[in-house]
Amino acid sequence: MRTQAPPSSALTPRPGLLRDAGFLALSLASIAALVILFHGPLHTTAPTTAALALLLVVLGAATLSRLWVAIVTSVVAVLVLNFFFLPPLRTFAIDDPEDWAALFAFLTVAVIASQLSAAAKARTRDAVARRQEVSRLFDLSRDTLLTTESDGALPVLARHVARRFELETVAICVPADTEWAIHQGGERDVEPSIDQLDQAMARSRGTLEFDARRRVYGGQTEAALEDGRVARLVPLRIGTRPIGVLATTASLDPGVLDALGGVVAIAIERAHFLTEREAAGKLKQRADLTAALLASLSHDLRTPLTAIRVAVGNLGEPALTAEERRSQSHLALLEIDRLNRLFQDILDMARIDAAAITPERQWVTPADLIDAAIQYAGSVVSSRTLQIEADADAEIEIDPRLTSGALAHLLENAAHYSPPDAAIEIKGWIAGDVVQLTVRDRGTGLDPGELDHLFERFFRGHGARRHTAGTGMGLAITRGLLAAEGGRVWGENAPGGGALFTIAVPSRSRVVTGRGA
Repeated sequence: MRTQAPPSSALTPRPGLLRDAGFLALSLASIAALVILFHGPLHTTAPTTAALALLLVVLGAATLSRLWVAIVTSVVAVLVLNFFFLPPLRTFAIDDPEDWAALFAFLTVAVIASQLSAAAKARTRDAVARRQEVSRLFDLSRDTLLTTESDGALPVLARHVARRFELETVAICVPADTEWAIHQGGERDVEPSIDQLDQAMARSRGTLEFDARRRVYGGQTEAALEDGRVARLVPLRIGTRPIGVLATTASLDPGVLDALGGVVAIAIERAHFLTEREAAGKLKQRADLTAALLASLSHDLRTPLTAIRVAVGNLGEPALTAEERRSQSHLALLEIDRLNRLFQDILDMARIDAAAITPERQWVTPADLIDAAIQYAGSVVSSRTLQIEADADAEIEIDPRLTSGALAHLLENAAHYSPPDAAIEIKGWIAGDVVQLTVRDRGTGLDPGELDHLFERFFRGHGARRHTAGTGMGLAITRGLLAAEGGRVWGENAPGGGALFTIAVPSRSRVVTGRGA
Protein backbone atom coordinates (compact mmCIF):
# COMPACT_ATOMS: atom_id res chain seq x y z
CA MET A 1 0.00 0.00 0.00
CA ARG A 2 1.40 3.32 -1.06
CA THR A 3 1.46 6.20 1.35
CA GLN A 4 1.14 9.75 0.21
CA ALA A 5 3.75 12.18 1.47
CA PRO A 6 2.39 15.14 3.38
CA PRO A 7 2.25 18.35 1.41
CA SER A 8 5.23 20.62 1.67
CA SER A 9 3.09 23.32 3.28
CA ALA A 10 2.51 21.02 6.28
CA LEU A 11 6.26 20.72 6.90
CA THR A 12 7.19 24.33 6.30
CA PRO A 13 6.29 26.95 8.93
CA ARG A 14 3.84 29.55 7.73
CA PRO A 15 5.29 32.97 6.89
CA GLY A 16 3.00 34.63 9.45
CA LEU A 17 4.26 32.38 12.26
CA LEU A 18 7.88 33.09 11.37
CA ARG A 19 7.19 36.81 11.37
CA ASP A 20 5.49 36.68 14.80
CA ALA A 21 8.41 34.65 16.18
CA GLY A 22 10.76 37.31 14.87
CA PHE A 23 8.78 40.09 16.59
CA LEU A 24 8.74 38.10 19.84
CA ALA A 25 12.51 37.63 19.69
CA LEU A 26 12.94 41.36 18.99
CA SER A 27 10.69 42.27 21.95
CA LEU A 28 12.57 39.97 24.32
CA ALA A 29 15.88 41.36 23.07
CA SER A 30 14.59 44.91 23.69
CA ILE A 31 13.63 44.00 27.27
CA ALA A 32 17.09 42.48 27.84
CA ALA A 33 18.71 45.61 26.42
CA LEU A 34 16.70 47.83 28.80
CA VAL A 35 17.79 45.71 31.79
CA ILE A 36 21.43 45.99 30.76
CA LEU A 37 21.06 49.73 30.15
CA PHE A 38 19.47 50.46 33.50
CA HIS A 39 21.87 48.26 35.53
CA GLY A 40 24.89 49.26 33.50
CA PRO A 41 25.53 52.80 32.22
CA LEU A 42 22.51 54.38 33.96
CA HIS A 43 23.07 52.68 37.35
CA THR A 44 19.40 52.95 38.33
CA THR A 45 16.76 50.54 39.54
CA ALA A 46 13.86 53.00 39.79
CA PRO A 47 10.70 50.88 39.29
CA THR A 48 8.65 53.72 37.76
CA THR A 49 11.21 54.54 35.09
CA ALA A 50 11.74 50.87 34.27
CA ALA A 51 7.98 50.21 34.13
CA LEU A 52 7.45 53.06 31.62
CA ALA A 53 10.32 51.84 29.45
CA LEU A 54 9.08 48.25 29.53
CA LEU A 55 5.54 49.45 28.75
CA LEU A 56 6.88 51.08 25.58
CA VAL A 57 8.30 47.73 24.50
CA VAL A 58 4.93 46.06 25.17
CA LEU A 59 3.06 48.72 23.15
CA GLY A 60 5.55 48.34 20.31
CA ALA A 61 5.01 44.59 20.26
CA ALA A 62 1.22 45.10 20.27
CA THR A 63 1.44 47.57 17.38
CA LEU A 64 3.74 45.53 15.15
CA SER A 65 2.61 41.96 15.80
CA ARG A 66 -0.30 39.80 16.89
CA LEU A 67 -2.05 39.80 20.24
CA TRP A 68 -0.35 36.64 21.55
CA VAL A 69 3.08 38.16 20.98
CA ALA A 70 2.05 41.25 22.95
CA ILE A 71 0.65 39.10 25.83
CA VAL A 72 3.84 37.03 26.07
CA THR A 73 5.87 40.23 25.99
CA SER A 74 3.68 41.67 28.77
CA VAL A 75 4.18 38.62 31.00
CA VAL A 76 7.93 38.64 30.43
CA ALA A 77 8.04 42.39 31.13
CA VAL A 78 6.18 41.87 34.44
CA LEU A 79 8.58 39.15 35.47
CA VAL A 80 11.61 41.27 34.52
CA LEU A 81 10.16 44.28 36.38
CA ASN A 82 9.65 42.14 39.49
CA PHE A 83 13.05 40.40 39.32
CA PHE A 84 15.31 43.33 38.49
CA PHE A 85 13.53 46.46 39.73
CA LEU A 86 11.20 45.66 42.67
CA PRO A 87 12.82 44.98 46.06
CA PRO A 88 14.10 42.56 47.06
CA LEU A 89 16.08 42.53 43.78
CA ARG A 90 17.14 39.35 41.98
CA THR A 91 14.16 37.46 43.41
CA PHE A 92 10.52 37.06 42.49
CA ALA A 93 9.44 37.80 46.07
CA ILE A 94 7.65 41.10 46.82
CA ASP A 95 7.72 42.59 50.34
CA ASP A 96 5.74 45.81 49.92
CA PRO A 97 1.97 45.43 49.12
CA GLU A 98 2.18 48.64 47.03
CA ASP A 99 4.59 46.86 44.74
CA TRP A 100 1.94 44.19 44.21
CA ALA A 101 -0.53 46.88 43.18
CA ALA A 102 2.01 48.50 40.84
CA LEU A 103 2.86 45.16 39.29
CA PHE A 104 -0.79 44.29 38.77
CA ALA A 105 -1.52 47.72 37.31
CA PHE A 106 1.43 47.36 34.95
CA LEU A 107 0.21 43.97 33.76
CA THR A 108 -3.37 45.22 33.35
CA VAL A 109 -2.30 48.30 31.36
CA ALA A 110 -0.02 46.19 29.15
CA VAL A 111 -2.73 43.61 28.38
CA ILE A 112 -5.46 46.22 27.73
CA ALA A 113 -3.14 48.25 25.49
CA SER A 114 -2.24 45.08 23.60
CA GLN A 115 -5.89 44.19 23.09
CA LEU A 116 -6.80 47.70 21.93
CA SER A 117 -3.92 47.73 19.50
CA ALA A 118 -4.82 44.28 18.20
CA ALA A 119 -8.47 45.33 17.76
CA ALA A 120 -7.43 48.46 15.88
CA LYS A 121 -5.19 46.43 13.60
CA ALA A 122 -7.97 43.91 13.00
CA ARG A 123 -10.34 46.70 12.00
CA THR A 124 -7.66 48.12 9.72
CA ARG A 125 -7.14 44.73 8.08
CA ASP A 126 -10.90 44.36 7.62
CA ALA A 127 -11.14 47.81 6.08
CA VAL A 128 -8.27 47.07 3.70
CA ALA A 129 -9.83 43.72 2.79
CA ARG A 130 -13.22 45.37 2.13
CA ARG A 131 -11.53 48.03 0.01
CA GLN A 132 -9.76 45.35 -2.01
CA GLU A 133 -13.05 43.48 -2.44
CA VAL A 134 -14.79 46.59 -3.73
CA SER A 135 -11.83 47.39 -6.00
CA ARG A 136 -11.79 43.89 -7.45
CA LEU A 137 -15.54 43.89 -7.98
CA PHE A 138 -15.27 47.26 -9.70
CA ASP A 139 -12.46 46.01 -11.94
CA LEU A 140 -14.50 42.91 -12.79
CA SER A 141 -17.52 45.08 -13.61
CA ARG A 142 -15.35 47.22 -15.87
CA ASP A 143 -13.99 44.11 -17.61
CA THR A 144 -17.56 42.99 -18.17
CA LEU A 145 -18.62 46.32 -19.68
CA LEU A 146 -15.59 46.33 -21.99
CA THR A 147 -16.56 42.91 -23.36
CA THR A 148 -18.66 43.64 -26.45
CA GLU A 149 -18.54 40.23 -28.12
CA SER A 150 -21.30 37.78 -27.25
CA ASP A 151 -19.54 34.73 -28.73
CA GLY A 152 -17.29 33.15 -26.12
CA ALA A 153 -18.27 35.74 -23.50
CA LEU A 154 -18.62 33.25 -20.62
CA PRO A 155 -15.11 31.70 -20.88
CA VAL A 156 -13.68 35.22 -21.07
CA LEU A 157 -15.73 36.22 -18.04
CA ALA A 158 -14.47 33.18 -16.08
CA ARG A 159 -10.87 34.16 -16.86
CA HIS A 160 -11.57 37.74 -15.73
CA VAL A 161 -12.91 36.44 -12.40
CA ALA A 162 -9.86 34.22 -11.87
CA ARG A 163 -7.44 37.05 -12.69
CA ARG A 164 -9.10 39.77 -10.64
CA PHE A 165 -9.56 37.63 -7.51
CA GLU A 166 -6.37 35.58 -7.98
CA LEU A 167 -8.29 32.29 -7.96
CA GLU A 168 -6.61 29.05 -8.93
CA THR A 169 -9.97 27.41 -9.64
CA VAL A 170 -13.21 28.99 -10.79
CA ALA A 171 -15.93 27.85 -13.17
CA ILE A 172 -19.17 29.38 -14.41
CA CYS A 173 -21.81 26.69 -14.79
CA VAL A 174 -25.01 27.39 -16.72
CA PRO A 175 -27.77 24.93 -17.61
CA ALA A 176 -27.95 23.99 -21.30
CA ASP A 177 -30.84 21.78 -22.39
CA THR A 178 -30.39 18.44 -20.57
CA GLU A 179 -26.83 19.06 -19.31
CA TRP A 180 -24.62 21.80 -17.94
CA ALA A 181 -22.13 24.00 -19.78
CA ILE A 182 -19.07 24.52 -17.56
CA HIS A 183 -16.70 27.36 -18.48
CA GLN A 184 -13.34 27.13 -16.70
CA GLY A 185 -11.32 30.22 -15.84
CA GLY A 186 -8.52 29.17 -13.47
CA GLU A 187 -5.29 27.29 -13.86
CA ARG A 188 -6.96 24.12 -12.52
CA ASP A 189 -10.37 22.79 -13.46
CA VAL A 190 -13.21 22.45 -10.99
CA GLU A 191 -16.02 20.23 -12.25
CA PRO A 192 -18.92 19.47 -9.89
CA SER A 193 -21.15 16.60 -10.94
CA ILE A 194 -24.46 17.20 -12.66
CA ASP A 195 -26.34 16.04 -9.55
CA GLN A 196 -24.43 18.52 -7.36
CA LEU A 197 -25.18 21.37 -9.77
CA ASP A 198 -28.85 20.38 -10.00
CA GLN A 199 -29.12 20.32 -6.20
CA ALA A 200 -27.42 23.72 -5.91
CA MET A 201 -29.78 25.12 -8.55
CA ALA A 202 -32.80 23.69 -6.74
CA ARG A 203 -31.76 25.18 -3.39
CA SER A 204 -31.36 28.63 -4.92
CA ARG A 205 -35.01 28.75 -5.93
CA GLY A 206 -37.72 30.11 -3.69
CA THR A 207 -37.75 32.96 -1.18
CA LEU A 208 -34.47 34.81 -0.70
CA GLU A 209 -33.16 35.14 2.86
CA PHE A 210 -30.34 37.53 3.71
CA ASP A 211 -27.87 36.80 6.52
CA ALA A 212 -26.73 40.26 7.69
CA ARG A 213 -23.92 38.85 9.82
CA ARG A 214 -22.31 36.91 6.96
CA ARG A 215 -23.48 39.43 4.31
CA VAL A 216 -24.84 36.65 2.13
CA TYR A 217 -28.10 35.43 0.65
CA GLY A 218 -29.13 31.84 1.11
CA GLY A 219 -28.22 29.08 -1.29
CA GLN A 220 -24.44 28.69 -0.94
CA THR A 221 -23.45 25.02 -0.61
CA GLU A 222 -20.36 22.84 -0.61
CA ALA A 223 -19.72 19.82 -2.83
CA ALA A 224 -17.06 17.12 -2.51
CA LEU A 225 -15.20 16.64 -5.80
CA GLU A 226 -13.84 13.35 -7.11
CA ASP A 227 -10.22 14.40 -6.43
CA GLY A 228 -10.94 15.05 -2.74
CA ARG A 229 -11.23 18.82 -2.95
CA VAL A 230 -14.28 20.67 -1.68
CA ALA A 231 -15.94 23.14 -4.04
CA ARG A 232 -18.13 25.99 -2.91
CA LEU A 233 -21.20 26.44 -5.11
CA VAL A 234 -22.63 29.96 -5.28
CA PRO A 235 -25.99 30.52 -7.00
CA LEU A 236 -26.10 33.09 -9.79
CA ARG A 237 -29.35 35.03 -9.67
CA ILE A 238 -31.05 37.77 -11.66
CA GLY A 239 -33.48 39.11 -9.08
CA THR A 240 -34.90 35.95 -7.56
CA ARG A 241 -34.46 33.85 -10.70
CA PRO A 242 -31.44 31.48 -10.66
CA ILE A 243 -29.55 31.30 -13.96
CA GLY A 244 -26.46 29.26 -13.02
CA VAL A 245 -23.84 28.34 -10.45
CA LEU A 246 -20.36 29.69 -9.69
CA ALA A 247 -17.94 26.98 -8.49
CA THR A 248 -14.57 27.50 -6.81
CA THR A 249 -12.34 25.81 -4.27
CA ALA A 250 -10.97 29.12 -3.00
CA SER A 251 -11.55 30.08 0.66
CA LEU A 252 -13.15 33.47 0.06
CA ASP A 253 -15.46 35.20 2.50
CA PRO A 254 -19.10 34.14 1.92
CA GLY A 255 -20.13 37.76 1.46
CA VAL A 256 -17.45 38.26 -1.19
CA LEU A 257 -18.57 35.12 -3.00
CA ASP A 258 -22.16 36.30 -2.95
CA ALA A 259 -21.24 39.73 -4.33
CA LEU A 260 -19.05 38.06 -6.96
CA GLY A 261 -21.95 35.84 -7.95
CA GLY A 262 -24.15 38.91 -8.39
CA VAL A 263 -21.65 40.57 -10.73
CA VAL A 264 -21.20 37.35 -12.73
CA ALA A 265 -24.99 36.94 -13.04
CA ILE A 266 -25.33 40.48 -14.39
CA ALA A 267 -22.49 39.79 -16.84
CA ILE A 268 -24.22 36.61 -18.08
CA GLU A 269 -27.47 38.47 -18.56
CA ARG A 270 -25.62 41.20 -20.46
CA ALA A 271 -24.05 38.58 -22.73
CA HIS A 272 -27.53 37.22 -23.46
CA PHE A 273 -28.76 40.73 -24.28
CA LEU A 274 -25.79 41.23 -26.63
CA THR A 275 -26.64 37.98 -28.41
CA GLU A 276 -30.27 39.00 -28.77
CA ARG A 277 -29.26 42.44 -29.99
CA GLU A 278 -26.97 40.96 -32.62
CA ALA A 279 -29.73 38.62 -33.76
CA ALA A 280 -32.20 41.51 -33.92
CA GLY A 281 -29.64 43.58 -35.83
CA LYS A 282 -29.14 40.80 -38.36
CA LEU A 283 -32.89 40.42 -38.80
CA LYS A 284 -33.27 44.15 -39.32
CA GLN A 285 -30.38 44.21 -41.78
CA ARG A 286 -31.87 41.29 -43.68
CA ALA A 287 -35.24 43.01 -43.76
CA ASP A 288 -33.65 46.26 -44.97
CA LEU A 289 -31.72 44.41 -47.67
CA THR A 290 -34.84 42.58 -48.77
CA ALA A 291 -36.80 45.82 -48.95
CA ALA A 292 -34.00 47.51 -50.91
CA LEU A 293 -33.72 44.57 -53.29
CA LEU A 294 -37.46 44.47 -53.93
CA ALA A 295 -37.55 48.23 -54.50
CA SER A 296 -34.61 48.10 -56.91
CA LEU A 297 -35.88 45.07 -58.78
CA SER A 298 -39.40 46.46 -59.09
CA HIS A 299 -37.95 49.59 -60.68
CA ASP A 300 -35.33 47.92 -62.84
CA LEU A 301 -37.68 45.19 -64.06
CA ARG A 302 -40.52 47.53 -64.88
CA THR A 303 -38.50 49.71 -67.26
CA PRO A 304 -37.09 46.99 -69.59
CA LEU A 305 -40.33 45.00 -69.55
CA THR A 306 -42.28 48.08 -70.56
CA ALA A 307 -39.80 48.85 -73.34
CA ILE A 308 -39.90 45.24 -74.60
CA ARG A 309 -43.69 45.23 -74.60
CA VAL A 310 -43.83 48.49 -76.55
CA ALA A 311 -41.19 47.30 -79.03
CA VAL A 312 -42.90 43.94 -79.60
CA GLY A 313 -46.24 45.68 -79.96
CA ASN A 314 -44.79 48.06 -82.54
CA LEU A 315 -43.41 45.14 -84.54
CA GLY A 316 -46.97 44.04 -85.13
CA GLU A 317 -47.85 47.32 -86.85
CA PRO A 318 -48.00 46.78 -90.63
CA ALA A 319 -47.24 50.43 -91.33
CA LEU A 320 -43.67 50.22 -90.00
CA THR A 321 -40.84 50.38 -92.46
CA ALA A 322 -38.04 47.81 -92.47
CA GLU A 323 -35.69 50.28 -90.80
CA GLU A 324 -38.19 51.02 -88.06
CA ARG A 325 -38.72 47.29 -87.50
CA ARG A 326 -34.96 46.77 -87.13
CA SER A 327 -34.84 49.69 -84.66
CA GLN A 328 -37.65 48.22 -82.55
CA SER A 329 -36.10 44.76 -82.69
CA HIS A 330 -32.71 46.17 -81.63
CA LEU A 331 -34.38 48.01 -78.74
CA ALA A 332 -36.07 44.81 -77.55
CA LEU A 333 -32.77 42.89 -77.73
CA LEU A 334 -31.00 45.60 -75.70
CA GLU A 335 -33.63 45.45 -72.99
CA ILE A 336 -33.51 41.64 -72.98
CA ASP A 337 -29.74 41.86 -72.47
CA ARG A 338 -30.36 44.29 -69.63
CA LEU A 339 -32.78 41.83 -68.01
CA ASN A 340 -30.30 39.01 -68.51
CA ARG A 341 -27.56 41.01 -66.73
CA LEU A 342 -29.95 41.85 -63.90
CA PHE A 343 -30.85 38.20 -63.34
CA GLN A 344 -27.18 37.26 -63.58
CA ASP A 345 -26.42 39.82 -60.88
CA ILE A 346 -29.09 38.32 -58.65
CA LEU A 347 -27.67 34.84 -59.23
CA ASP A 348 -24.11 36.02 -58.47
CA MET A 349 -25.26 37.73 -55.28
CA ALA A 350 -27.03 34.56 -54.14
CA ARG A 351 -23.94 32.46 -54.85
CA ILE A 352 -21.75 34.92 -52.94
CA ASP A 353 -24.10 34.86 -49.94
CA ALA A 354 -24.16 31.06 -49.97
CA ALA A 355 -20.35 30.86 -50.34
CA ALA A 356 -20.97 28.59 -53.34
CA ILE A 357 -18.24 30.05 -55.56
CA THR A 358 -15.32 27.71 -56.20
CA PRO A 359 -12.42 29.23 -58.17
CA GLU A 360 -11.24 27.30 -61.23
CA ARG A 361 -7.77 28.62 -61.95
CA GLN A 362 -6.31 28.81 -65.45
CA TRP A 363 -3.28 30.44 -67.02
CA VAL A 364 -4.41 33.68 -68.71
CA THR A 365 -2.88 37.04 -69.64
CA PRO A 366 -4.22 40.44 -68.55
CA ALA A 367 -5.20 41.06 -72.19
CA ASP A 368 -7.35 37.90 -72.17
CA LEU A 369 -9.11 39.09 -69.01
CA ILE A 370 -9.88 42.50 -70.50
CA ASP A 371 -11.23 41.00 -73.74
CA ALA A 372 -13.51 38.65 -71.78
CA ALA A 373 -14.75 41.53 -69.60
CA ILE A 374 -15.60 43.66 -72.65
CA GLN A 375 -17.57 40.78 -74.17
CA TYR A 376 -19.34 40.22 -70.83
CA ALA A 377 -20.35 43.90 -70.57
CA GLY A 378 -21.71 43.66 -74.13
CA SER A 379 -23.89 46.49 -75.34
CA VAL A 380 -23.22 48.67 -72.31
CA VAL A 381 -19.70 49.47 -73.55
CA SER A 382 -20.07 48.63 -77.24
CA SER A 383 -20.68 52.26 -78.18
CA ARG A 384 -17.99 53.68 -75.86
CA THR A 385 -14.41 54.58 -76.70
CA LEU A 386 -12.06 52.22 -74.86
CA GLN A 387 -8.35 52.94 -74.39
CA ILE A 388 -6.68 49.62 -73.55
CA GLU A 389 -3.15 48.94 -72.33
CA ALA A 390 -2.77 45.26 -71.53
CA ASP A 391 0.18 42.95 -70.93
CA ALA A 392 0.11 39.92 -73.26
CA ASP A 393 3.63 38.62 -72.55
CA ALA A 394 3.00 37.13 -69.10
CA GLU A 395 0.35 34.83 -67.65
CA ILE A 396 -1.08 34.39 -64.18
CA GLU A 397 -2.99 31.44 -62.74
CA ILE A 398 -6.39 32.74 -61.67
CA ASP A 399 -10.07 32.11 -62.37
CA PRO A 400 -10.73 34.09 -65.58
CA ARG A 401 -14.51 33.85 -65.15
CA LEU A 402 -14.50 35.50 -61.72
CA THR A 403 -11.88 38.12 -62.54
CA SER A 404 -13.33 39.13 -65.91
CA GLY A 405 -16.84 39.20 -64.41
CA ALA A 406 -15.65 41.55 -61.68
CA LEU A 407 -13.88 43.73 -64.26
CA ALA A 408 -17.04 43.80 -66.38
CA HIS A 409 -18.99 45.32 -63.51
CA LEU A 410 -16.37 48.07 -63.23
CA LEU A 411 -16.67 48.71 -66.99
CA GLU A 412 -20.47 48.95 -66.73
CA ASN A 413 -20.09 51.29 -63.77
CA ALA A 414 -17.68 53.52 -65.73
CA ALA A 415 -20.05 53.58 -68.72
CA HIS A 416 -22.98 54.64 -66.52
CA TYR A 417 -21.22 57.46 -64.69
CA SER A 418 -19.08 59.11 -67.35
CA PRO A 419 -20.04 61.30 -70.34
CA PRO A 420 -20.96 59.38 -73.54
CA ASP A 421 -18.15 60.96 -75.55
CA ALA A 422 -15.46 60.42 -72.89
CA ALA A 423 -13.03 57.52 -73.24
CA ILE A 424 -12.76 54.76 -70.65
CA GLU A 425 -9.19 53.75 -69.84
CA ILE A 426 -8.46 50.09 -69.10
CA LYS A 427 -5.03 48.83 -68.05
CA GLY A 428 -3.78 45.39 -67.08
CA TRP A 429 -0.35 44.14 -66.04
CA ILE A 430 1.40 41.62 -63.83
CA ALA A 431 3.63 42.90 -61.01
CA GLY A 432 5.45 40.03 -59.38
CA ASP A 433 2.80 37.45 -58.54
CA VAL A 434 -0.15 39.88 -58.62
CA VAL A 435 -2.28 40.84 -61.59
CA GLN A 436 -3.60 44.40 -61.48
CA LEU A 437 -6.45 45.74 -63.58
CA THR A 438 -7.58 49.37 -63.54
CA VAL A 439 -10.63 51.13 -64.95
CA ARG A 440 -10.72 54.92 -65.13
CA ASP A 441 -13.64 57.05 -66.25
CA ARG A 442 -13.96 60.77 -66.86
CA GLY A 443 -17.03 61.34 -64.74
CA THR A 444 -17.60 63.50 -61.67
CA GLY A 445 -15.56 61.22 -59.44
CA LEU A 446 -16.34 59.69 -56.05
CA ASP A 447 -17.70 61.47 -52.99
CA PRO A 448 -14.95 61.19 -50.28
CA GLY A 449 -17.63 60.79 -47.61
CA GLU A 450 -19.04 57.70 -49.36
CA LEU A 451 -15.80 55.79 -50.04
CA ASP A 452 -16.22 53.58 -46.95
CA HIS A 453 -19.66 52.42 -48.19
CA LEU A 454 -18.78 52.14 -51.87
CA PHE A 455 -18.78 48.32 -52.02
CA GLU A 456 -21.77 47.70 -49.75
CA ARG A 457 -24.67 45.95 -51.38
CA PHE A 458 -27.53 48.17 -52.61
CA PHE A 459 -25.55 51.29 -51.72
CA ARG A 460 -25.89 54.10 -54.21
CA GLY A 461 -24.49 57.53 -53.52
CA HIS A 462 -26.46 60.75 -53.83
CA GLY A 463 -24.86 61.61 -57.14
CA ALA A 464 -25.44 58.10 -58.51
CA ARG A 465 -29.15 58.19 -57.66
CA ARG A 466 -29.54 61.47 -59.53
CA HIS A 467 -27.46 60.34 -62.49
CA THR A 468 -28.84 56.92 -63.45
CA ALA A 469 -31.02 54.06 -62.23
CA GLY A 470 -29.56 50.89 -60.80
CA THR A 471 -29.74 48.28 -58.04
CA GLY A 472 -26.46 49.10 -56.32
CA MET A 473 -25.32 45.48 -56.58
CA GLY A 474 -22.54 45.83 -59.15
CA LEU A 475 -19.66 46.89 -56.91
CA ALA A 476 -20.75 44.52 -54.12
CA ILE A 477 -20.72 41.64 -56.62
CA THR A 478 -17.27 42.73 -57.80
CA ARG A 479 -15.91 42.54 -54.28
CA GLY A 480 -17.60 39.17 -53.63
CA LEU A 481 -16.29 37.56 -56.84
CA LEU A 482 -12.74 38.72 -56.15
CA ALA A 483 -12.86 37.69 -52.49
CA ALA A 484 -13.66 34.13 -53.57
CA GLU A 485 -10.21 33.88 -55.21
CA GLY A 486 -8.31 35.97 -52.64
CA GLY A 487 -8.40 39.25 -54.59
CA ARG A 488 -9.50 42.73 -53.64
CA VAL A 489 -10.79 45.92 -55.23
CA TRP A 490 -10.74 49.57 -54.21
CA GLY A 491 -11.81 52.91 -55.63
CA GLU A 492 -10.35 56.40 -55.51
CA ASN A 493 -10.48 59.71 -57.29
CA ALA A 494 -8.01 59.84 -60.17
CA PRO A 495 -5.64 62.80 -60.64
CA GLY A 496 -7.19 65.16 -63.15
CA GLY A 497 -10.77 64.06 -62.43
CA GLY A 498 -12.88 60.93 -62.70
CA ALA A 499 -12.93 57.71 -60.72
CA LEU A 500 -10.22 55.04 -60.72
CA PHE A 501 -10.99 51.47 -59.68
CA THR A 502 -8.22 48.89 -59.18
CA ILE A 503 -8.39 45.11 -59.02
CA ALA A 504 -5.52 43.08 -57.52
CA VAL A 505 -5.49 39.27 -57.52
CA PRO A 506 -2.42 37.39 -56.19
CA SER A 507 -1.32 34.07 -57.67
CA ARG A 508 1.52 32.38 -59.53
CA SER A 509 2.77 34.06 -62.70
CA ARG A 510 4.96 33.04 -65.61
CA VAL A 511 6.35 34.46 -68.83
CA VAL A 512 4.56 33.38 -72.01
CA THR A 513 6.87 31.12 -74.00
CA GLY A 514 8.16 32.72 -77.16
CA ARG A 515 6.89 36.25 -76.35
CA GLY A 516 9.83 37.68 -74.49
CA ALA A 517 10.35 38.64 -70.87
